[in-house]
Amino acid sequence: MPRPLSSSCSCCSSCPAACSPRGPWSACEAMDAMTRPGMKTATLIVLIVLIAAAPLVFSGTYHYRVATLVFINAIAVTGLVVLIGYAGQVSLGHAGFFGIGAYACAIGATHFGVPPLACIAIGAVLSGAIAYAVGRPILRLKGYYLAVATLGFGILVAMALTNEAQWTGGPDGMIVPSINPRGWFALAGLKVKTAVAWYWLAGTVMIVGAWIALNLKDSTSGRALRALHDSEIAARVAGVDVTGAKLQAFVISAVYASVAGSLFALFNQFITPDAADFLHSIELVTMTVLGGAGMVLGGIVGAALLTILPQALTVFQDYESVALGVIMIAVMIFLGRGLVPSLANALRRRPA
Repeated sequence: MPRPLSSSCSCCSSCPAACSPRGPWSACEAMDAMTRPGMKTATLIVLIVLIAAAPLVFSGTYHYRVATLVFINAIAVTGLVVLIGYAGQVSLGHAGFFGIGAYACAIGATHFGVPPLACIAIGAVLSGAIAYAVGRPILRLKGYYLAVATLGFGILVAMALTNEAQWTGGPDGMIVPSINPRGWFALAGLKVKTAVAWYWLAGTVMIVGAWIALNLKDSTSGRALRALHDSEIAARVAGVDVTGAKLQAFVISAVYASVAGSLFALFNQFITPDAADFLHSIELVTMTVLGGAGMVLGGIVGAALLTILPQALTVFQDYESVALGVIMIAVMIFLGRGLVPSLANALRRRPA
C-alpha cells in the first residue's frame, strides 16, 4: 500500500530503516526537517542575515560582483532543486532556458525597444511556454532517456542562438542594454555604487525565489512532487497526476532559469551563446547535487561553492581545474548526499 502524501519523510523510499521512528536520522529526514515551518523560516533568516552581513567583509567592487553572480546562479539552481530534488527528474539542458531569458532581454531591448524589466517577464513567460510544449512529450521518458532528451533541447537552443546571427550576434555575442538599479536606491535617498545596487537586487530576487520554493514543498503540489520522487507507481495509485506534476516542476524550473539568465545578461551587459551550452547545464546540475539537491539551502550553498571556488583557486594557476576537481570528488565521496544534508546528518548524530 503506498505511503500517504502527507508522510513526514518522502524524499527517499529506499531507506525504510532510516525513516522509522527508531532508525538513524538520515538525509531523508534532514531534508524534510529543513522544510518544516520553523526550519523554513530559519532558512530564510539565515540567508537574509548572510546577505546583510557579507558586505562587512567585502573590500571592493570585485567582491560585490562575485556575490551577485552567486545569487544569480542560486536562482537557477533553486529551480533545479524543484525539478531534481522535489520531483526526481533530471535535466541536462536547463542552460537553454537560461539562454532564452538572457537573449529575451538582449533582443527585446536592442531590436524592439522593449524596457529591460518587461523583457524579464517576457523571457519568463516564453521559457514557461516552451517548457510546457517541450515537456509534454519528453517527460514521458525516464532515467537517462529523459536526460538525453533534455540535453538535445539545450543543444538545439545553443545552436539556434549561434546561427541566428542577425538577431543574436552569433558566436561573438551581443551587447545588452542594462538597467541601473542605483536609481531605485536614489529614490529612497541612498547613494550606492552600481555593483552594490546589483548585489542587493540579485540578493532580494534570490530570497523571493527561495521563499517560493520552500513554500512549494509543503503545499499540495509539493507533496505530489515528493510522492513522485519516491515512486511514480505509488504516486499514481495515490491519485497523483504524474504527467501533470512532472510538467509543473519542469515549467517552474524553466522560469527560474529564465529569470536568472535575464538578470545575468542585464548585469553583465553582454551575452554569448555559451550561456546556453551543454557545459553550463552540467555546471548548474553540479551545483545542485554538490550542495544537496533535496534542499533549497543546499542548492544555494552549491551555487556559492562553484561560483567562488574557481575565483579562490586561481592561486594554483595552471592547476586550478585540477584542484577544483579534487575538491568536488572529495565532497561527493565523503559527503555523498550533498554538502548540506550530510552536514545536517552529522550534526544530528553527534552525542549530546
